[in-house]
Amino acid sequence: MNDFFKLISPAEFVGLFADFTPLPAETIALGQARGRVPAQQLTSPEALPPFSRSTMDGFAVRAADTFGCSEAETALLTVAGEIAMGASGRDMMLKPGQAARIWTGGELPRKADAVVMVEYTQPFDEETVAVFRPVAPGENVIREGEDFAPGTTVLAPGRALRPQDLGVLAGLGMTAIPVHRRPRVAILSTGDELVPPDQIPLPGKIRDINSTTMAALVEEAGAIPLPLGICGDDFDHMLALCNDALEQADILLLSGGSSVGKRDFTQRVFAAMADTTMLAHGISIRPGKPTILARQGNKALFGLPGHVASALVIFYCFVRPLLRQYSGLGATLGLSRIRAVTGQQIPSTIGREDYVRVRLVDQEGATLPVAMPIYGKSGLLNPLVRADGLLAIGRDVEGLDRGVECPVLLFP
Repeated sequence: MNDFFKLISPAEFVGLFADFTPLPAETIALGQARGRVPAQQLTSPEALPPFSRSTMDGFAVRAADTFGCSEAETALLTVAGEIAMGASGRDMMLKPGQAARIWTGGELPRKADAVVMVEYTQPFDEETVAVFRPVAPGENVIREGEDFAPGTTVLAPGRALRPQDLGVLAGLGMTAIPVHRRPRVAILSTGDELVPPDQIPLPGKIRDINSTTMAALVEEAGAIPLPLGICGDDFDHMLALCNDALEQADILLLSGGSSVGKRDFTQRVFAAMADTTMLAHGISIRPGKPTILARQGNKALFGLPGHVASALVIFYCFVRPLLRQYSGLGATLGLSRIRAVTGQQIPSTIGREDYVRVRLVDQEGATLPVAMPIYGKSGLLNPLVRADGLLAIGRDVEGLDRGVECPVLLFP
């Protein structure tokens, strides 16, 4: 517990998440389920659609009665009646040589197996319709259970529910959905120099930026932020707050104090917490090298850098994947990735991964956007506001030349 900065690679750090398991299931109303992840395979309790239905306005027919018809030699069918919208077609059975007027979405009468579009028909007399284009069995029809038969898989776990998924579940009458519980994330900023954002800082003080930033990042990632405010550089007070935090949270984000300075208490606090194991202290990454990860059962404790730019990079690269792991999505970034071209040479150092903030610029005639690096010290805020995303440079790459195609992770 007393070893500092035994650097591991980002891939090794993410590999530690494999021992954290998705959170237990809870059942929620369908209308609240967008973005949530099913905790089990969802199977169809019934057929969808529940009956064979028309996809066109026209006439329900026995397809065999239209075979060989044309504009020169029409098929004359007796109109047996009309299937009104919302009425059951099961009350009518077509005999050979009969047709029934039907509307889009209407239920087919018994023995009908196709629908002739109205534009390929014309009235012959009050009781007869002329059909001048043949149809095949199943044409302009959706069969009962063609979307989902009873007992078939509708949605598998491991993917967030989208609006179209909710629509399918509504169509199947599935109004209560088992999903993984949303992770709860306690957020604590540390440092004697911090004051809340609504206060005017005295000399030597600065407003707390990380609590607001981390809470927004947590919420955007689909988790529940639990902001705990500010803790000064007091070991006992910090330990008490952290113990209280893990009583209600699945993850603790402690920003500031993760390095090895005289008043950097994070590692000592984590070590003093009951049943806590230190998993990592130090990642071969810039920014964010002194990041800490500890574990208490299935709960994670992160010691984040105090500088907001470093903390933001660590959140996207590591906290966000663990939140997704807890949510049932697997330890993935969940960020959009595009291809771009470097607008200038970008230096890096072999042995660490660099995450460079970049602004994307569209240039006339170019097929890919140009990624322009935005440099600035890790404590500066302006580069974060101007950046569109992060350009990752691998640990075995000594920088990128101008004009090199590269992937860029887009900020949400």
